[in-house]
Amino acid sequence: MHHCKTLEKKIRQSFFVLGIILLSLTGCHRKLVPLLPKPPNAIDIQQIDFEYMHGKARLAFRDNNREREVKAHIRIRKDSVIWMKLTVIGVQGGSVLANKDSITIVSNVQKEYYVFKYEELSKKFNFKVNYQVVQAALLGNPIVPRRPEDGIEEETFFNKLIQQEGTARLENLINKNTKKLERVDIAEAKTGNSVKIEYADFQPVGDKLFPYKGTIEVVYKTLQGIMNNTIIFEYTKAEVGNRELRFPFNIPRRYDRR
Repeated sequence: MHHCKTLEKKIRQSFFVLGIILLSLTGCHRKLVPLLPKPPNAIDIQQIDFEYMHGKARLAFRDNNREREVKAHIRIRKDSVIWMKLTVIGVQGGSVLANKDSITIVSNVQKEYYVFKYEELSKKFNFKVNYQVVQAALLGNPIVPRRPEDGIEEETFFNKLIQQEGTARLENLINKNTKKLERVDIAEAKTGNSVKIEYADFQPVGDKLFPYKGTIEVVYKTLQGIMNNTIIFEYTKAEVGNRELRFPFNIPRRYDRR
């Protein structure tokens, strides 16, 4: 039981880290000057599109001290809801539900739950966070939609899209051949906080390519020192279609809100 509680705590902390991936960048504002006066359509980015998506994945959470794994069933209804059911060594460990209002995490081992409101998080961390941002990060689509004022750099095998969103500077690396986003670097100069997202193992899902593997690495400062947290996902199955999916989710009355 002690092992399960410790593992559940690690999972809960890792989901919090996933939340701060797009939230914990604060500091001074900088104006980005487009590097090349190219039109918005100068970079083609292939984005996964669907009505419903479901899959199975292995998730690994790694911090400064140790690594833990869980298995997840994942379901998504486009622009509406993201649902996850987590298991640890064959035992249901928790569930996650993200909708347009908030992200709710339920811990079955600790018998408690957490609710993160987008408005509160955006205000606290000075970075716009909403459902679309979370969905895009999970699918390998651009986190911030492309805009005319974005900067463009051309490399041998990649195009780089440079964006400024609040206090965060984003560099998106797009493969010229596949038109897929392969890497996102988010940095904040004043605090030194940074996020690196890498996508790999692209396979057909529907009529588009989908990243079956991904790594999210977060480096941020705390009172205890510099923390390095990594989340690795590897899909074993991913399908899209129009068949309606169910998203069963409930919070038992006896569970405490934290």
